[in-house]
Amino acid sequence: MWNPIECAPREELEAVQFRRLKDMLLRIYHLVPFYRNMLDEAGIKPGNVKSIDDLQRLPFTTKQDLRDHYPFGMFASPMDQIIRIHSSSGTTGKPTVVGYSGYDMEIWEEVMARCLTMVNVGPGDVVHNAYGYGLFTGGLGFHYGAEMVGAAVVPSSGGFTKRQLLLMKDFGATILACTPSFALHMAEVARDEGYDLKKDFSLRAGFFGAEPASEGLRQELRDAWGITYIEAYGLSEIIGPGVASSCPRNRLHVFEDHFIPEVIDPETGKRLPDGEEGELVFTTVTKQALPILRYRTKDITKLHREPCACGRTMVTMDSIKGRSDDMLIVNGVNVFPSQVEHVLTKVKGTTPNYVIVLDKKGVLDKLEVWIEVDEHVLVGGT
Repeated sequence: MWNPIECAPREELEAVQFRRLKDMLLRIYHLVPFYRNMLDEAGIKPGNVKSIDDLQRLPFTTKQDLRDHYPFGMFASPMDQIIRIHSSSGTTGKPTVVGYSGYDMEIWEEVMARCLTMVNVGPGDVVHNAYGYGLFTGGLGFHYGAEMVGAAVVPSSGGFTKRQLLLMKDFGATILACTPSFALHMAEVARDEGYDLKKDFSLRAGFFGAEPASEGLRQELRDAWGITYIEAYGLSEIIGPGVASSCPRNRLHVFEDHFIPEVIDPETGKRLPDGEEGELVFTTVTKQALPILRYRTKDITKLHREPCACGRTMVTMDSIKGRSDDMLIVNGVNVFPSQVEHVLTKVKGTTPNYVIVLDKKGVLDKLEVWIEVDEHVLVGGT
């Protein structure tokens, strides 16, 4: 375990959260005009917040708010204190811009160290980092976290699959960091190239994130590579990877001393009790450059506070089921693409590629799933 606070008593953890929340509210009220106006319109002053529970009285922040204040209008730090800028691709509008102060970078490295030490990554490990580098936060997040715990980093980034496999084999990579789909693609290419995945490679664990993955896909990667599957959850608006990480007990721990999670009803905005499914919301309580109040992620999950056998006391969340903006309603039943993927991974002879088509047949919804059949089936296999 990297930081003792990961197993602190709940009372101690909540006291840390509240102290940091009060400081964060003062910071955004005085340094970010958007938040000052928003809180004033809601009739709330920072001093009105008397407990963590009062957080649910405060307004939400959305991705559109970040776009509306592009590029630096949401920053709480002057530009001479910003040492890193990341941004989204902006494919559906202006990109969202994320700034980091030196202190923010220290936080990011530290929470990434927590992720990596879930499986005791440290000196002697070789981390093959196939996340993208650049404006995307994935590559650099894992890079600096791995260096902090003393591991050797191979900054391979994405693409060039055959070369990546060669480097993984020759450099004796013990840890793989990439998206689950790329890990599956590498496994397929490795087999085609004649590699024995469990004999020719030295991998013992993989850190997978940046996209949804059904339990079926996770198990497929465990079986293919013979590794421990660690889920790395994050989003650039909050910090990047490092918001939450699964432990060896397969529970996804949120580092809530930095990022306070809530789950709300996506329609009403009302906070839901633990164990109920809804939209995930985060408040950052330690970030300097881009502190965010009640950010609506659109990710669908549940929160749990039962103790974990790994010893960590921080709240856990379910793996993301889907997004509130990609949920399909089929004859009154909520259907997420991740549920379709989970079923398909159990069907022999299919690949992970599929298309969902929702249409009408009279007054009834008609759902079709177009699948891609494995090439071995097409040439006469079973």
